[in-house]
Amino acid sequence: MEASAQEELSALAAIFCGPGEWEVLSRSETDGTVFRILTKAEGLTDAHTPLELVFHLPVNYPSCLPAISVTSEHLTRAQCAAVKEKLLEQAENLVSEPMVHELVLWIQQNLRHILNQPEMGSGSGKCTFAANTAVDDGLWMTLLHLDHMRAKTKYVKTVEKWASDLRLTGRLMFMGKIILILLQGERNNIKEYLILQKTSKVDVDSSGKKCKEKMISVLFETKVQTEHKRFLAFEVREYSSLDELQKEFETAGLKKLFSEFVLGLVK
Repeated sequence: MEASAQEELSALAAIFCGPGEWEVLSRSETDGTVFRILTKAEGLTDAHTPLELVFHLPVNYPSCLPAISVTSEHLTRAQCAAVKEKLLEQAENLVSEPMVHELVLWIQQNLRHILNQPEMGSGSGKCTFAANTAVDDGLWMTLLHLDHMRAKTKYVKTVEKWASDLRLTGRLMFMGKIILILLQGERNNIKEYLILQKTSKVDVDSSGKKCKEKMISVLFETKVQTEHKRFLAFEVREYSSLDELQKEFETAGLKKLFSEFVLGLVK
């Protein structure tokens, strides 16, 4: 990542220093940095509409645009998508220079104006993700491992909804204490899913309080190859034995993946 981007990250951490205002979600030499900013802006009826902005800075940022996700319990899905679209339009005017703080200030000043547009309406569906506007780079697949699910019924419904919203197919697999999520779809939609998985209060802690998923790991990610089965839907499956789980992977052309990444989870 360019030096100017590193400096910007340090400055942002200092600016958004209040409780929960700033969190780095992931860093990678190949995929860049993903972080979340919690802020507030004047909405239509509330002068303090909370906004959760997740930015993904690619390794060659600021020479290219960041990916942006917008969520808010106070806005509809259409409104969140419109906010994201306007932020990306604004970002196009700032390419080649650090822009995140500028974008946050801009949305704080312009949220009310965006929501006032006639096409916004007042739909009832709450915003859970922003529509994907990035370039499609083919069908990808990722395998995730979850440590546990305390509120299983609610958690499963949430995962199914996210997969449906983001047009992802695959499996949510349970075998004993092993919990795996296999996803297929556009790579940027899978990234959107991971952002939701890491930033939403999807489970409960030992005291029953809602909490975010902090014990998820990405076991594997690859572009779907010709030998891999294309899943037509996202399904929840329970397996009574390791052999049964292995057959699922083998049928999908993922025998090597099972041997390298899943067998090691069996204690």
